[in-house]
Amino acid sequence: MFWLAQTPSAPAPPPPQEIVIPQTVRPLPGQLDAVPVFNSNSPEIIGAEGILLSTFPSQGKRHPEAHLDFGFEGRFDLFAHHVYKALTPENLTTAYLGVIVYNPGTRPVTINTLQAASYLSQPDAPFISLPPFVDNPLGEVYAGPGSRAMSDVLRGRRQAIFPPQLIVPPGSYQMLLNLPIPIAPLDPPINGRSTLMRLRSDGPVYLASLALFARQDAAGNEIAPTLEDWQTILETGNLVTPRDRPPTLLDNTAPTNQIIYGRVAGVGIGSRWQAQVTDQPTSAELTIPDPGSAFSYGLSTLARGRLGSDQSQTAPLRVRYPDTAYEAHGNYGIQYDLSLPLHNPTNQPRTVTIALQTPIKEDTLSRNGLRFFEPLPPQTFFRGTVRVRYTDDQGLPQTRYVHLVQRRGQQGEPLATLQMPAGDRRLVEFSFLYPPDSTPPQVLTVSTLEE
Repeated sequence: MFWLAQTPSAPAPPPPQEIVIPQTVRPLPGQLDAVPVFNSNSPEIIGAEGILLSTFPSQGKRHPEAHLDFGFEGRFDLFAHHVYKALTPENLTTAYLGVIVYNPGTRPVTINTLQAASYLSQPDAPFISLPPFVDNPLGEVYAGPGSRAMSDVLRGRRQAIFPPQLIVPPGSYQMLLNLPIPIAPLDPPINGRSTLMRLRSDGPVYLASLALFARQDAAGNEIAPTLEDWQTILETGNLVTPRDRPPTLLDNTAPTNQIIYGRVAGVGIGSRWQAQVTDQPTSAELTIPDPGSAFSYGLSTLARGRLGSDQSQTAPLRVRYPDTAYEAHGNYGIQYDLSLPLHNPTNQPRTVTIALQTPIKEDTLSRNGLRFFEPLPPQTFFRGTVRVRYTDDQGLPQTRYVHLVQRRGQQGEPLATLQMPAGDRRLVEFSFLYPPDSTPPQVLTVSTLEE
């Protein structure tokens, strides 16, 4: 008789342990601009045909409560992020996401598409496993449709599927978007689409994001819904069901109470946060930290996640549905453009690093610093591309795009390391669009290494 040797099972990974980095989180200077954002993210999962978000007037509509009556003119953004999975195992019909636009005026309205991108999870941008830090100079590195779309718009791109202009005759409808979310032959049959468009209209318009299933031609092949199909669902349809979990009240801030942020369906105010990050509002420089120390600025801070900064950066909502988020928590699709005019005022050279980090979320710093995990837990909290511009140690301008994947409590690698001589001044510019499928908040940290 032969005995088979048993292969010992791999030991379980050690549980994450907290690391506390003593430092402060400063409020981020600046504020969101006043550009309205059509934000369609609830219900996240499309379970029926109907209205996802309508800013049309309610008059003449079969379900007036589904229409929020908000007109767009001038600069505005459109963000839409939805998932579709098979309603039954046998039904693999494609769903379509449509955005219909209406010109209520008496003259044609031109909508210019400044930048735009829309991608599917499959096959455009699957959620693949990537290293935490990958240079992404050409935009070919991404994990998920939100990661890819934000990277494109950060680079100023307009995807070829979007025409540069759309002219809407007076009193007429046009489709700004009419794109499929296919699920056959995926296993499991689930797919998602993320879209961001930066637009400018020379007249007032109303918008609605809608869900329809593919129609069939005479041969039984799937075809896209027509303008008339979309107009009919706009006028007669109700809000898409099932609905997402409703939010808790914003003033429900007792530490023992669970907060449910909810998903967004409404018009947010603010497309971009631009700031000159300096010591004081009247200062023109940002003094580097002492050796061995650091300071941070919150990014996408929110209620219960202000990290001791006493600042919530969440975009307010001008209109919303009663069962959806009170604010645009997460600031999906919002761009941050931060300028850091670093200054080494000492008579010694210093080594300074800039890093994006994902500390453990809390509202106040319970341990007098940012808390991180080591080893890291499995949950991914950030995946997306950031851009950093600076003058390197040879005096040459550098522009670096980096795709980051960070887990909860991850400290992150330096995006830039600067050897700053005594008295040196160096401008660092940091930009990114907050990507869907990420969990706020993050911080931008400036550190000076030990001598």
